Amino acid sequence: MRRHRTVTGVLAAVGTLLVALVLTPGVPSAVADDNTARIVSSAAFDGRERLQIWSPSMGREITVDVQHAAGDAKRPTLYMLDGAEAHDEESGWYAMTNLQQLAAGEKLNVVTPVGDPHSYYTDWRAVDPGVGKKYMYETFLTEELPPLIDGEYGGNGRNAIAGASMGGVAALTLATRRPALYSGVAGYSDCANISSPQNQLLTRWDVSRGGGNADNMWGPMGDPEWSAHDPYVNAEKLRGKTIYMSSGNGLPGKYNNLLADPIDETLQGMIGEFGSWTCTGQMSNRLKRLGIPYTSNLRPSGTHKWGYWKDELAVSWPILMRSVGLR
Repeated sequence: MRRHRTVTGVLAAVGTLLVALVLTPGVPSAVADDNTARIVSSAAFDGRERLQIWSPSMGREITVDVQHAAGDAKRPTLYMLDGAEAHDEESGWYAMTNLQQLAAGEKLNVVTPVGDPHSYYTDWRAVDPGVGKKYMYETFLTEELPPLIDGEYGGNGRNAIAGASMGGVAALTLATRRPALYSGVAGYSDCANISSPQNQLLTRWDVSRGGGNADNMWGPMGDPEWSAHDPYVNAEKLRGKTIYMSSGNGLPGKYNNLLADPIDETLQGMIGEFGSWTCTGQMSNRLKRLGIPYTSNLRPSGTHKWGYWKDELAVSWPILMRSVGLR
């Protein structure tokens, strides 16, 4: 009898503790919240807020930076996606461009996910042993994150999305797969026709540079998921959106120093940008045939490099702002 009373007492104490954890403000509860996206923490970070956000779909915290206008007025949101070399410190858009200064003059939220290079900001079909995690970025960026931004930072539900290189094709992909979520989209130096045989091979190579296997992303060569994520194939779903695309042609320009820059970096940048230039031309022609308005800037020089994307951000900024009602 004494043993029974002791066990009962322990169970009662544990139950009381669990109730206290659930009901006590500021104390996270895995039992209550693991299936709910939530802001775990927020801290000032170089003129913006750095959030740790619990993602139920990925089963881990994701780092997201938010720059937001002062005041309580509702405002639109611009999501900016990084290139394949995304760093854990901060988005390249803040490290390498004047995004912060551009956004400071607007009644706008700017949201940048941080880290997870070579993820393609998409939902992977399996945990990849090489990267040790399963990416579920489409779910995170389109279902889990927007309600938090709108609820905590006054988002009015009007959104645009933009990105460079990997982030550019991801922006166009997400705009075709979740067309109701975005009114504007921009892709800088990307390759939208991602399901073509040559671009599948290039994408698989790019994913492998990050330690991953693209079979765990959209499947083997020829799997229907590649076409399902291809903005070129699904371009009709961009109808009604404000669209901006740009690319250099691979020739070194003002941001290239042929004497000082590493030769392999320059060559890779030239080849990568020529491919982007070809893809952007193909996507432009596709939209033209469909009768979908767009703005395309095919520059007479430029390699795959942040300096050129900084310039393109400035050129496209009024167009992006117009897409969310700020012009």
